Amino acid sequence: MKLACIQLDIAFGEPETNFKRVAEKMQEAAENGADIIVLPEMWNTGYALTELENLADSTEQAKAFIADFAEKHHVHVVGGSVSTRKKGAFYNTMHIANKNGEAVGEYDKAHLFGLMDEHVYLEAGDSLNLFELDGVACGGVICYDIRFPEWIRAHALNGAKIMFVPAEWPLARIDHWRVLLQARAIENQCFVVAVNRAGKDPKNEFGGNSMIIAPWGEIRMHLGTEETIGYAEIDLTEVDEVRGRIPVFDDRRETLYKIAEKVD
Repeated sequence: MKLACIQLDIAFGEPETNFKRVAEKMQEAAENGADIIVLPEMWNTGYALTELENLADSTEQAKAFIADFAEKHHVHVVGGSVSTRKKGAFYNTMHIANKNGEAVGEYDKAHLFGLMDEHVYLEAGDSLNLFELDGVACGGVICYDIRFPEWIRAHALNGAKIMFVPAEWPLARIDHWRVLLQARAIENQCFVVAVNRAGKDPKNEFGGNSMIIAPWGEIRMHLGTEETIGYAEIDLTEVDEVRGRIPVFDDRRETLYKIAEKVD
């Protein structure tokens, strides 16, 4: 399975520009034989949160765009995330389409990042993001979600063998990004495919460093800070092999974890 990670420098508050550039990058990835194309977080608008009233996707344009491309090029698309307007509120939403152009997943970011004012402008989601691509169980979370290991573990416990992580992770904390992603892969014995954005917006500089990490923790792809597309081939049999070598899921003691939960 060949993965293409599109590390994009997003044009702040310019959806039309971003749709055009994403289409060009996706076309390049498809022509290079990708089986799955992965986009970064909030690629339609960037963090133009104060302008969502005019900029957020309220017509499912991104969902249709991803599905149409997937069907035309017979490639799976994990559509990063886009700012959306639904039910009278704004969300940070991931769309996934399989290679037949079928929508197989939709996820609203569960953990909102206060340091970038997400909690002020966005509503949080409250559902797992589980889907299948070519019969492979997958999960998807967004950026800040990786700081909550129990959330990633919930996807793994429900069978996910690949976790997709689109992000707009700042350069100032890029060391955390690398360590957290590697830890999530090792502890859940799954592939982690993490696509961060490049470039700057009016308030932040972003760190790139998109990565693909194997279940044993090896880094199979690691990009720098510039806009680019990274590729890697993965073998899903590695997940079962690693889970067989150290049976973490069999050795879990759920009753202990319930005892250890915080009590008010």
